[in-house]
Amino acid sequence: MGFGGTEQVIRQVATNLDKDRFECEIACIDGEIGAIGRAMEAENGTIIHFRQRRPGLDWKIIYWLRQLIKHRHFDIVHCHQYSPYTYGWFAHWGTGAKVVFTEHGRFHPDRYRKKARLINPLIAHTTHALVAISSATRDALVEYEYFPRKKIDVIYNGIAPLTVNPERRESLANELGIQPGEIVIGTVARLDPVKNQALILKATRALLDEGYPIRLLLVGDGPERRNLESLTKDLKLDEAVIFAGFQENPADFLSLMDIFLLPSFTEGTSMTLLEAMSLGIPTVATRVGGTPEIVAEDKTGILVESNDLSEFAIAIRTLLDHPGKKKRAEMGAKARFENKFSAKEMVKQYQFIYTVP
Repeated sequence: MGFGGTEQVIRQVATNLDKDRFECEIACIDGEIGAIGRAMEAENGTIIHFRQRRPGLDWKIIYWLRQLIKHRHFDIVHCHQYSPYTYGWFAHWGTGAKVVFTEHGRFHPDRYRKKARLINPLIAHTTHALVAISSATRDALVEYEYFPRKKIDVIYNGIAPLTVNPERRESLANELGIQPGEIVIGTVARLDPVKNQALILKATRALLDEGYPIRLLLVGDGPERRNLESLTKDLKLDEAVIFAGFQENPADFLSLMDIFLLPSFTEGTSMTLLEAMSLGIPTVATRVGGTPEIVAEDKTGILVESNDLSEFAIAIRTLLDHPGKKKRAEMGAKARFENKFSAKEMVKQYQFIYTVP
């Protein structure tokens, strides 16, 4: 329960379930409770259990989970990601609990696994519900994991809309040295090769060379930071790029952006994309994974092919050169978020799955 998209989904589900019908506890199998978990404990007293699993299939974790399920009288074991699903599925046997599995994302590049062909059809047969966070994720579960398509439901991730304090926004802009009239483009994501932030740096260089007053705001940290900082120097972008680092509450940073960028090589359902949409920020994103199911082409933003620098820069330029188009994308992003990607809608669908016979 550290910071991440899956953890945010779990938080939204646990927090927004109908309290008259459901009680929720969380079990972590990586040996600690992260920042989101600690916040949930402090805010609403959510009970979180944790154990450190060992390499390979840790049968002690299965025994521990099984005891939790029996002694806490759980009706549903909702497993997020494949490894927790494996442990939850083994642990639920003989307890009377039902297992729900949600797949939140896929590998890049995706791959076939011989064991999956033998095991997954079997465990799917004895699983109450299989959920994918996008149609693209569902397709990957069918192709690479051999799960039966007819048993997989698609439930899009949902979040509570972000709120921004205008005074804090103005103060933050001053702190970061953003000048009036500068165009702020940026992203909020882990600095990781799969997120391809290098493409944003190259597009920024191209736009600056064309005379656009661009500032690039990169919010996040990760293993790729040193390489990105080196590329920034190589491209002579030191004065144009702001590395804001990891931010526990990115709402104010997002609100500074005129355009949100998502150049990833692969995505499930990007939570920061949803956060940007909740603020009415238009998007330029790569046409990968579940992103085309979120970004409505020419209504909430622009989609481009993966790792295509020219197309990516042109898409940003298109929104900057056509204020009317950008304004429609802003309004469309907010409306689409409210209609399809709210936490309320996501939780409503999960509650139905939990209770359907």
